Amino acid sequence: MNCKQANTQISIRNVLESFSLFPSKDNSKAAFYFAFDREEKTPSLFVNFVKNIAFDFGTGKKYDIVSLVQGIKLCSVSQALEYLSQFDFSFKEQMYNITKDESKYEILSISEVKHNALIQYLKERRIENNIHLLKEIYYKISNKKYFGIGFKNDANGYEVRNKYSKICIGRKNITTMKNNSSCLRIFEGFMDYLSFKQMEKALKKALSDYVILNSVTMIFKLEKIIKSYEKIELYFDNDEAGNRATNEVKRLNPYVEDNRILYQNYKDLNDFIMGKFFLLQY
Repeated sequence: MNCKQANTQISIRNVLESFSLFPSKDNSKAAFYFAFDREEKTPSLFVNFVKNIAFDFGTGKKYDIVSLVQGIKLCSVSQALEYLSQFDFSFKEQMYNITKDESKYEILSISEVKHNALIQYLKERRIENNIHLLKEIYYKISNKKYFGIGFKNDANGYEVRNKYSKICIGRKNITTMKNNSSCLRIFEGFMDYLSFKQMEKALKKALSDYVILNSVTMIFKLEKIIKSYEKIELYFDNDEAGNRATNEVKRLNPYVEDNRILYQNYKDLNDFIMGKFFLLQY
């Protein structure tokens, strides 16, 4: 890997997450972060997700991917490239989260899920029992038509999935579901939330309030929410991003409960119910 490849093919959002740095103010194209090299009360590091660069208004420094890692780790270019070798060359594929152009997409229709391909997809993921929590969405991007299952967020945007794609239509945001409970359960994505709902009765879990982040970068939105709950349960992925997200929530509230032991040998909750579905019949 060389500097040009790193700067153009690795997501700056993912790099920041790898250092447990999450946005303070966020939208789909840009965000403000607290500076990584000093304490401050107002975030001054502006990150442009589309251009894959950052600018520190406090110091006037501009960062690309390589120089950002150098600044955080205080290392050489070669050491920064060695650190970046762990990342997938997936920035271009991830651009749907940034631009699948909010200005160019068009929702054609929203209805109950009825398409056989989508129903089969849900069956393959073992979450078909919760089909009522989803919508069937037909949409157009750059004059091409697509369809998928849609899960609504709190900004009236939709997380949209089918067997071949994973996008967000509209503004990125969390999804909250309230049931007047003193317990809050938090999930990374809606597939994990639906997986939990699939097994909730089998686990003899009472109804609670729920937050689906729809992206670990939305963790900053939890700060005010989690203060009002007596019990908080986390169901994040068993990977580095899940570890960082868990640590970040624990920083906000040290009394949260990490429930990944339930599926410790699996990537996530959905992977668990796909592998252990025979145990969940009731």
